Amino acid sequence: MNILDKIVADKRNEVALKKELIPISQLESSVLFERDCVSLANKLSASNTGIIAEHKRRSPSKSVINQSLNVQDVAKGYEDAGVCGMSVLTDGKYFGGSLDDLLLARAAVQMPLLRKEFIIDPYQIIEAKAFGADVILLIAAILTRNEIKSLSEAAKNLGLDVLLEIHNEEELQKSIMPSLDMLGVNNRNLKTFEVSLDISKTLSEKIPHDFVKVSESGISSIKAIKDLQQFDYKGFLIGENFMKTGDPGASAKEFIGKLKD
Repeated sequence: MNILDKIVADKRNEVALKKELIPISQLESSVLFERDCVSLANKLSASNTGIIAEHKRRSPSKSVINQSLNVQDVAKGYEDAGVCGMSVLTDGKYFGGSLDDLLLARAAVQMPLLRKEFIIDPYQIIEAKAFGADVILLIAAILTRNEIKSLSEAAKNLGLDVLLEIHNEEELQKSIMPSLDMLGVNNRNLKTFEVSLDISKTLSEKIPHDFVKVSESGISSIKAIKDLQQFDYKGFLIGENFMKTGDPGASAKEFIGKLKD
C-alpha cells in the first residue's frame, strides 16, 4: 500500500466518524453557508502572476516545514502580498492541518480560499462551504469518473469553484467535464513523491482551453513560472517555498515583485 492509499483509507474512516457525530443539517446552519464564494478561476484568469500560496505545516515527503506560525497571520501576509488565492491544508494526520485553519484564514481575509484535502465524500464539500472555502480540490488519482462528476456537481451547486488535480494523461482523459473550473497538473507523483515540471509542459496541450490551467508542486523559481506561462498556465500553486521561511507573506511579496519585473 503506497502513501496515497494509506491517506485515503484513513480519510474514509475519519469521514465516517464525523458523519456519525455532526449531521449535515448542522453544517448547513453555519453562518458561512450563505456567504457568496469568490471565484479563484476568475482571479487567475485576470492575473498576470497567478500565485496560489499555500499554508502547509508538514507533509509526508518533507516532515516538518513550519509549525510555528499562526494561520491567520500567514493568510493576511499572503493577501497583502497580492496572491490570487490561498490553499489551506485541512488534513490532520499527514499535513498537520485542520478545518479550524480554514475558518481562521476566512476570518482574516477576503481572497479566495481553497480547501486542500483528500475529498472522497460529498460531506467534505459541505464542510468546506460551512468553514468558509471558495474552492475545493478533487484528486483524479483517488476518484472514479463518476465520483469526479458527482462531487464536482455537488460543489458547483453550493457555488464553489472546483480545481481538479491530475498527474498523467489517463487521469486527464477520465476527468474532462463541464463541472470543473480549473485543471491542475501536480508535478509531484503522489505515489513516489518525485517532482518534474516536464509533466505540466507535456500535459498542457492536452488540456482543453475551457479550463484555467494550474501547475502545482515543485515550483520555486521565477524562471519556472515564466517557462510554464509559455504553456498557457495561469495559476501556480506554491507551498513549501514560502512556508519554509520565517515570514511566508514577505517571501510571497518579494517573489511576486520579481515576477512582475
